[in-house]
Amino acid sequence: MTTKNIELIAEPRTPHFVGDGFRVHNFIPSGFRLDMERMSPFIMLDYNSKYHFSPSEIPRGVGVHPHRGFETVTIAYKGKVAHHDSAGGGGIIGEGDVQWMTAASGVLHKEYHEENFSKTGGVFQMVQLWVNLPAKDKMSNPKYQAISNDEMGRYELPNNAGYIEVIAGNYKDIKGPASTFTPVNMHNAKLNKGGKADFSFPAKYNTALLVIEGSIKVNDIEVVPLDHFVLFENKGENFTIEALEDAIVLVLSGEPINEPIFPHGPFVMNTREEIIQAIEDFNNGKFGFLED
Repeated sequence: MTTKNIELIAEPRTPHFVGDGFRVHNFIPSGFRLDMERMSPFIMLDYNSKYHFSPSEIPRGVGVHPHRGFETVTIAYKGKVAHHDSAGGGGIIGEGDVQWMTAASGVLHKEYHEENFSKTGGVFQMVQLWVNLPAKDKMSNPKYQAISNDEMGRYELPNNAGYIEVIAGNYKDIKGPASTFTPVNMHNAKLNKGGKADFSFPAKYNTALLVIEGSIKVNDIEVVPLDHFVLFENKGENFTIEALEDAIVLVLSGEPINEPIFPHGPFVMNTREEIIQAIEDFNNGKFGFLED
């Protein structure tokens, strides 16, 4: 087994608002080396770094909108979100929880700050990922996985280094609860200052990190600050993370889906014709109904 080295460290881009409830830095797709093909199966990553929202009687968020052809994964680090979709999925995603929505053949959904959080205001921090689906599964039935923090796999690191939360895939034989269509690893490394963790993924997998809290050193060499994104080379298998202060790191690694990607707004399909069909189906009400 050989070392997996860093290809790129990306600083957070200028934030923008999605709706009025999510202030995000976009990392995927963001041009050279972080496009959908290079990062597959992770085709979008928006990061709402820590941001304080003032109290509001009317919950902030994003109104009803459609999706087809992929999955949305929302990881809550601070704050709470309420989710509803036209396939009957929904609920409250609290701190430490994950909502994994398979849009597949098509759903409408909406996301807002949870009512009590909205009224009190507070610090909000979230990641939303889009995970692509292979062509054979793009038109499968929508589904929804509500993953609470206590359902996640947990690996305690030796020497009081911290622990690894396993959302999807596995870490040292500890499995995550999320069901995936292609091989996907999604972990939160929660490390105490000085704590160290090692990881191993196949060389061909697209592998990346996002520093959610603190700062880290990768492979005993590269220092990566807070809110920065790391892309690894598709060579080698092993790397290490060391916490320079108490740290939380989102670790992503997945087998690329080597198929054409044709995105258009909230739809990600394989061909232009499939996008045209998605728009027609949406306009004809085939994604169901959801009250705004």
